[in-house]
Amino acid sequence: MTTTLETWGPVDPLEPALSVRRVLTLERVLAGEPEVVAGAAQLDRPVRWVHVAEAADVGVMLTGGEMVLTTGVLLAGDDNAQAEYIRSLHRAEAAAVVLGLGRAFPTTPDVMRRAAERCGLPMVVLHRPFPFAELTEEVQSRLVRRKFAAVSLSEAVRTALTGLITAGAPLQRLLDEIAHHTGCPVVVTNLAHRVLATAGERSAVDDVLRDWERIARQAGGSEGDGWIRAELGGRGERWGQIMLCGYRGDTAGGKLLADRAAEALVLHRMLGGTAAHSWEEQSAQSLLTDLLSGVVPARQLLPRARAAGLPVNRRTFVPLVVPDGDPAQLERMLRLLGLSGLVAECTHGATAVLLSLARDQDAAALAAHFAARLRTESGERHTVVAAADPRTAWDDVPAGLREAQHVADAVADSAAALDLPAVVRLKDVHLRGLVRLLRDDPHVQSFAERELDGLLCATAADDLLAVLRTYLATGRNKSRTAQLHHVSRPALYRRLEAIEARLGVDLDDFEQAASVHIALLAHDAQQG
Repeated sequence: MTTTLETWGPVDPLEPALSVRRVLTLERVLAGEPEVVAGAAQLDRPVRWVHVAEAADVGVMLTGGEMVLTTGVLLAGDDNAQAEYIRSLHRAEAAAVVLGLGRAFPTTPDVMRRAAERCGLPMVVLHRPFPFAELTEEVQSRLVRRKFAAVSLSEAVRTALTGLITAGAPLQRLLDEIAHHTGCPVVVTNLAHRVLATAGERSAVDDVLRDWERIARQAGGSEGDGWIRAELGGRGERWGQIMLCGYRGDTAGGKLLADRAAEALVLHRMLGGTAAHSWEEQSAQSLLTDLLSGVVPARQLLPRARAAGLPVNRRTFVPLVVPDGDPAQLERMLRLLGLSGLVAECTHGATAVLLSLARDQDAAALAAHFAARLRTESGERHTVVAAADPRTAWDDVPAGLREAQHVADAVADSAAALDLPAVVRLKDVHLRGLVRLLRDDPHVQSFAERELDGLLCATAADDLLAVLRTYLATGRNKSRTAQLHHVSRPALYRRLEAIEARLGVDLDDFEQAASVHIALLAHDAQQG
């Protein structure tokens, strides 16, 4: 088999390692009319060095990865020596053997060919005389230049990452830079192989995460096929690893880049005072934010969820949102209760929690237990957990999270004034929930301004609005309203009369009171 000429340009450290196949495309080699007579399936073996040797026991001189060039002058006429020669190269893990045909072997020696085929050792014969020294010089020069190119790239990466760290760039910006230089997906994990962050072309990253369970199981094995790892840690403590997934260049260069990336991530953590667990929080926040926004289809986010450690197969998902929730406290509660889930801050100080339960677990009971435990730990009897109905399909999770967020928004301003259950659902927010949904409608905004105009323009608007809000929220209970505002009944009556006068309404009339109540809910929703 004669190979096709391929032009070699400047050295690119991201090109695949120099292989037997690539060496055979050299113009000097092609001039010798090379023919692969054995081991054709192994031509992609990397070539670490080129060695010219006529010694029959050449195997003892090799360390692996060499392409051995020979004329076989010491092997002619001795079938046993020829077979042993090939076996010794195989034991030494040589990359290939190139035999120049001539006086010793005018044609391909069948004994050597069969032995090479059995061993899976690439064997190439040259049909024309060939200056071995020129090939040696060419390949060695190429290998040396490649090594320097890898070192140069490594230093360029170090400089770029150091500059980003100095400028206060976030973790994701560093990872994007690493992915740009390595040309492959980059994954950062904790010691349990839970994915904390990723970078690279989105489709390539998704392909990696889709198969992450298998990759994680093999994470402790040897590196190969471009999967290159570097440990993250310092001061005698390991806390994670960075992995280059499918790096196209040679392993040594990839390892150098991975080490540079690891150094930068450790430095980023140290200088920023960032704890390793906060990277897990950022990962969960990114995933839940994408689920909430709906910009990325839920099905495309499934590999990320699985790689982040969330059980997703045959599970029931319970979306929760805790107004003013502390992510660290909620994460701790999940561990104490033995529940699987993701926790992350969302909008306006609220914290989202996505529980993943086994199908035979009672979702309502566990959500209630979670909320009751939160009330106990916080010491606030008005602490609530906004919940959506359980979802058994992953595609329904985004809608569930938005529903829980909507419920949380609806109760955020009234949790202290209303007797709400520990777990609040859509059915519990009634009119307040509907107004929240419609708060951005221009007609609703105009209605609220028109109904409340007399109070919004008043000098004592804040005080009167607060009294009106409590009075309506307590079902127009004057005793309760006076008690909550720490005023006497006569003082409350005077304030209610002032409110009625400014608004031109009779609050004892149900329809008028209801209209004012809706307007006030809309006003509060817009302000929120």
